[in-house]
Amino acid sequence: MFVLTERMAAGVFKCLGLQQKAVEYSRVQLVSACQCCRKVCCASAEGKDTGGSTCHQHQQKRASDLSVSGKSSAFEKSDNKTYLWARYNAMKRLVYDLLPPGVCNLLNPASIYANNEISLQDIEIYGFDYDYTLAQYSSSLHTMIFNTAREILIEQYKYPQGIRSYEYIPSFAIRGLHYDVQKSLLMKIDAFYYVQSGTAYRGLTPVADEEVIEMYGGTQHIPLYQVSDFYGKGPSIKQFMDIFSLPEITLLASVNDYFITHNIEFDQGHLYKDVTDAIQDVHVKGLMYEWIEKDMEKYILHGDKTYAVLNRLVNNGKKLFLITNSPFSFVDKGMKYMVGKNWRDLFDVIIIQAEKPSFFTDRRKPFRRLNENGSLHWDKISRLEKGQIYRQGNLFDFLQMTGWRGSKVLYFGDHLYSDLADLMLRHGWRTGAIVPELHTEIQIVNTEQYLHTLTWLQALTGLLERMQVHQDAESQTILLEWRKERHELRSVTKNLFNPQFGSIFRTYHNPTYFSQRLCRFSDLYMASISCLLNYDLQFTFYPRRTPLQHEAPLWMDQLCTGCMKTPFLEEMVHIR
Repeated sequence: MFVLTERMAAGVFKCLGLQQKAVEYSRVQLVSACQCCRKVCCASAEGKDTGGSTCHQHQQKRASDLSVSGKSSAFEKSDNKTYLWARYNAMKRLVYDLLPPGVCNLLNPASIYANNEISLQDIEIYGFDYDYTLAQYSSSLHTMIFNTAREILIEQYKYPQGIRSYEYIPSFAIRGLHYDVQKSLLMKIDAFYYVQSGTAYRGLTPVADEEVIEMYGGTQHIPLYQVSDFYGKGPSIKQFMDIFSLPEITLLASVNDYFITHNIEFDQGHLYKDVTDAIQDVHVKGLMYEWIEKDMEKYILHGDKTYAVLNRLVNNGKKLFLITNSPFSFVDKGMKYMVGKNWRDLFDVIIIQAEKPSFFTDRRKPFRRLNENGSLHWDKISRLEKGQIYRQGNLFDFLQMTGWRGSKVLYFGDHLYSDLADLMLRHGWRTGAIVPELHTEIQIVNTEQYLHTLTWLQALTGLLERMQVHQDAESQTILLEWRKERHELRSVTKNLFNPQFGSIFRTYHNPTYFSQRLCRFSDLYMASISCLLNYDLQFTFYPRRTPLQHEAPLWMDQLCTGCMKTPFLEEMVHIR
């Protein structure tokens, strides 16, 4: 069994760069030697040494023996109470010594994070999506999408005028949520297909966990066949993966809220389809394109950095290509705004209205060339020429004409399914996910409140796991109190990101369904392509070894509780 001694804790401080704390740590008496077996036992609740009389293993054996013989006394109960709170207080001191005030900004929001080892030295060709990859948009665009789709529902689909009173709520939803169409239930699901507690909404009103459990037959688990196919679209449960889906989620919740609060009967399937179609109209009819083209300064962000990235890659001899679902006139105006009138000179191949994701799987659609006015040519395309604009086509012809195959190609996009999944799983390209939300989430992770809350939460969780061997009534009361505190801490960390749904990457302790897909479909992920400017083009990204549960890493809860995770068989043998 592993134990945390003063010497080991001092070593931890040094590893964290806290040399002064390492020196001062000798003042904190957390453990003392046990005379009977030369192991280590905890200090008392007052911080005093126990005198080295007995270790926790022997205390547990003694308590068990007394329980079996029916001779448990008030003294023993008091002794357990003192022991449990001693461990609690000692651990809390350790956590705050490990993380003194001012320890923050440990992560850089402009960093690139690796799911898979990849060297930029091996990358010869860089590919890009356009929307939310080369072009980043301001949040005011979401308000316009929401308002316009709401008016379409009222004017064209004859929805009640009262819906007009609902405004877009930027802080309501997050990307990656699931929606059960037949139950009108919006929820956040983790990587194991469980609904995170406290994250189910009908309309704009939270649904109690007990009601969610009743809806799904006594569990918070969602069956796999309901959740998704390859592209995240199940028969009855839909996933919102697109950044453009945020106004759609909010409109869907708002319309549901109106019908529910006004006791109006409605068909859940019809409502979902109408809202989805209204949002789709905004895109199909080109309304969003018109807004952006009329006021690029308002809607497009960081255009100068897009130019810097592309220009740097070209100057280093890299080939570039663009595959986007957007129309040429829209892309042309946006790229001229960000990069300049000669933007096409930077790209070796430009493909617009590609109709991803079918572009990656459907061999039947041929490429067609566009002229300067956007008119289609009728000539057969046998090679893709630099400076030309091509429409539709398919990846199989693209690969045959360019020869750009395998791991020498790195493609960036914001949609995990439409942009990245097929390229990684079917074609072996390297992929980079653009996740704009990452910047804000890292800023939150860097706050002192989050760092201290999370560290104490981890330590308390480890203590609960370790101390559950105490089965007497008073100990169980203490453990219940700790579990309540743990629940409160988890709510605090969730609310720091989003009061309704928390982080897009985490449920309380598991990765989200979105996070699981992010790791599966992307080699790299970052807040924007401008993050590339922070790295040399010979740089190799090494993913950190993520410890498996059985590998017993030196995590905070194990350090603080004096053991290496599980199993601690010697202490649990009496349960058997």
